[in-house]
Amino acid sequence: MSFTDREFRDALGQFATGVCVVTAEVDHTLLGSTVSSFNSVSLAPPLVLFSLARSALTFPLWLKATHFGVTVLAESQSDMSNRFARGGPEKWSGLAPVRGASGVPLLRGGLVTFECETYACYEGGDHEIMVGRVLSFTRTETTPLLFHGGRYSRLLSDRPIATPPDTDVWLHGW
Repeated sequence: MSFTDREFRDALGQFATGVCVVTAEVDHTLLGSTVSSFNSVSLAPPLVLFSLARSALTFPLWLKATHFGVTVLAESQSDMSNRFARGGPEKWSGLAPVRGASGVPLLRGGLVTFECETYACYEGGDHEIMVGRVLSFTRTETTPLLFHGGRYSRLLSDRPIATPPDTDVWLHGW
């Protein structure tokens, strides 16, 4: 390779993403991690994914999770992102999760909250790719928290840019 890990990470950082917190409970332990690696996989069945570092302290527990939640954070929730980006059990201190129908802990106040059952896990180098089947979701109309260039960012305008009418074709490869 002709590049360092840092150079590669900086190049990937040029792709603006939303910020999510994934949550679960395994063996009476609440889990939560901030991720920017959230994406849709399939509409039928409804599948989403996130990836988790194998070096995470709670990684072995995540592999046992049968259900998980994904909260897409709103612009006002950078503190929530910071809280769940840290390691250790104190990230849940003072928070009372909402329980989904499957019992999965969910966070309040997000842009979108998905409740998922674990569908598949795949080895992805130093990460594990976790795929979930969406069981339900709630959605609000607010501004997302964005991550770009190693920093939180915000939309500069809420005015949409003209989008071609065949967007589904090029977004989903039809």
